[in-house]
Amino acid sequence: MEEGIIRLATALDKQDMIKFTRAFVNDIRVGRESVNRELLPWLDQIDTGWTGVLCLGMGGSAAGGDFLSVLCDESGAVPVRCHRDYDLPNWWTPDWLIIATSYSGNTEETLEACQFAIEHGATIVVISSGGELSGMCELSDSVHLISCPSGQPPRSAFGHIFSRQLAFLVEIGILQTEITEQALERLQVAVEDNDIITYPEGDVASLALNLMQNPIAILGPNELMPAINRFKNQLNENSARFARIGAIPEMNHNEAVAWGGVGDDQDPEAAEQALLFLSWEGMHPRVRQRMDWFVSNCPTELAWKIHGDGETLLESLLHLCIMTDWLSIALALLHGKDPSAIEPIISLKEYLAQMNQ
Repeated sequence: MEEGIIRLATALDKQDMIKFTRAFVNDIRVGRESVNRELLPWLDQIDTGWTGVLCLGMGGSAAGGDFLSVLCDESGAVPVRCHRDYDLPNWWTPDWLIIATSYSGNTEETLEACQFAIEHGATIVVISSGGELSGMCELSDSVHLISCPSGQPPRSAFGHIFSRQLAFLVEIGILQTEITEQALERLQVAVEDNDIITYPEGDVASLALNLMQNPIAILGPNELMPAINRFKNQLNENSARFARIGAIPEMNHNEAVAWGGVGDDQDPEAAEQALLFLSWEGMHPRVRQRMDWFVSNCPTELAWKIHGDGETLLESLLHLCIMTDWLSIALALLHGKDPSAIEPIISLKEYLAQMNQ
């Protein structure tokens, strides 16, 4: 196992996803420091009396909006919604601030939604490394840019993207939740402790080995759903694996029956699932009890808990991102896949480009 995963990484990791994963905490630190009124004087033009914030984006560029949403549900001044589509919700009005995120700056869904928003009087903050979306800032005084470094897969740029989104909402007073330097130091330890090259026989690589042959299911509380959904997406893109996800307590009222409950007539498919529970210290006590019951009564013997350490929800979410990123990369390598390769997505984009000609 030790020589195997290192050899696989050398042979398969062509775009250095491992390097980008190791840089996660530094990306957050740099991004946090890049959003201030000295570097971005237009921040003084941004109002503070917003009804809400609408985050536009797709794929890895959209993930940060989900994290902002649960953080604002916990301690924010206004609601934050994430929207993944070509249009805007019918209820949207210009008193909702828009954060439009596209790492490349060329995501067609986000571009079309932003064009509509500009035409209808929106104030838009763009987070991008370039492309057409960044260019929109030169066409309208109501569109402002927070730039990111370029040159990597969008899903690996989450630290760049989310740190800027978070710092922006803190700067304009919508969120008070900041990532402290002490938290960043603890997260850096997590990056190093879960490194599958430094520890090729560690817990992450061993868990990946156990997940190779079985369908994967991921469950956790509502407030961890951004990390759960991002984990699913990382498994999809990095590992080319499907994963089903569910939120507790909601899944207790429906999906629990499909798992088989405590009865004798259990679905054989449930017994074959590899089940991963994501948790953190701040879970509601009743959610914790529900999770304990499910562990005791679930028909599968392949169940693990991935615990997000941290003093806050934000830190716990980021800790889970670190562990699950490493896990998705390890699983990719064990399956013989380059964790950066996304041929079906590239093929689809080429097809759509041809349809526009």
